[in-house]
Amino acid sequence: MEQQGQSESRVETDAAPRAATTDEVLAYLTRHPGFLADHPDLVSVLTPPEHRRGAGVVDMQQFMLQRLQSDLARLKSQQRALISTSRSNLTSQTRIHAAVLAIVGASSFEQLIQTVTTDLAVLLDVDVVTLCVESDTGPLPRPPLPGVLLLPSGEVDRLLGADKDALLEDEVRGDPALFGAGAGLVQSEALLRLTIGSHAPAGILALGSRRPHKFKAGQGTELLCFLAQALEITIAQWLDLEA
Repeated sequence: MEQQGQSESRVETDAAPRAATTDEVLAYLTRHPGFLADHPDLVSVLTPPEHRRGAGVVDMQQFMLQRLQSDLARLKSQQRALISTSRSNLTSQTRIHAAVLAIVGASSFEQLIQTVTTDLAVLLDVDVVTLCVESDTGPLPRPPLPGVLLLPSGEVDRLLGADKDALLEDEVRGDPALFGAGAGLVQSEALLRLTIGSHAPAGILALGSRRPHKFKAGQGTELLCFLAQALEITIAQWLDLEA
């Protein structure tokens, strides 16, 4: 029985993991000098040596301090970017809401068109706003209202693509067909599809800015599309058109 107990004890001892010795750890780190750089999380749990200088002495405390300072600077930069983006999004949301209220608050169709082509530029902080509507009556007639431009049939799909409701572009030259006399100011643009009714011609709400990066590909378009939808519904109601 005693021999059996000794045998079982020996088996349990052999099965237990052996901790690495100090020399083995030193040898491993010597062979892998970039270990701490590859595993920066260890810096927060290591106990640094005293701050000493001399030949052959590595200032681990200074290394850790620099690492923490770098991480802190990165986090502060990310925080500033997040705050800036949040403020920008909030400002954009406020501007869109004000524009929608102005649209639905128009007391006549003529005032609605004037609000869109004049007031929205101020409310949305852009330079030019126009309404572009397709016409299939042959040679394009003179636009019926200031700020309303006529496009050839099929031009909306050609500009936006058949399956897109918005197109944002930066560093562009304004197209007079879309922005009329204000085209020379435009260096970035947002083109928003207007589907006013099943029997109405396709249209575009064109926003142009003199700032080259006011609009650019990759920006969110949800708020702008909401603005376009509010305009679609309001125009359809004034013209008594079926959706």
